[in-house]
Amino acid sequence: MHVQFTRNLQFTKLLKAGGRLREFNFLKHNKEANGYFSVDTVDDRGNRITILIYDVDGNWKIEQKKELPAWITDAEEQFRNLILEETHL
Repeated sequence: MHVQFTRNLQFTKLLKAGGRLREFNFLKHNKEANGYFSVDTVDDRGNRITILIYDVDGNWKIEQKKELPAWITDAEEQFRNLILEETHL
């Protein structure tokens, strides 16, 4: 019997977004071939916001941008850099 282990990756980073320092929690899910990250944070009122970031042709992109605050979509490049830094790709 062959047992395969998949490494879980979870990290938290502080980023300046929307004019203030915010905490972002990253969790890599390995359900799909390339995997994807769920990222959660809170807005100014304390409401939790969760986004999904997928690898699209070697570039990490936010899945759905239309209902997200601008400070999250503006931080997409920072998210990409953090993911690449943590995964060492």
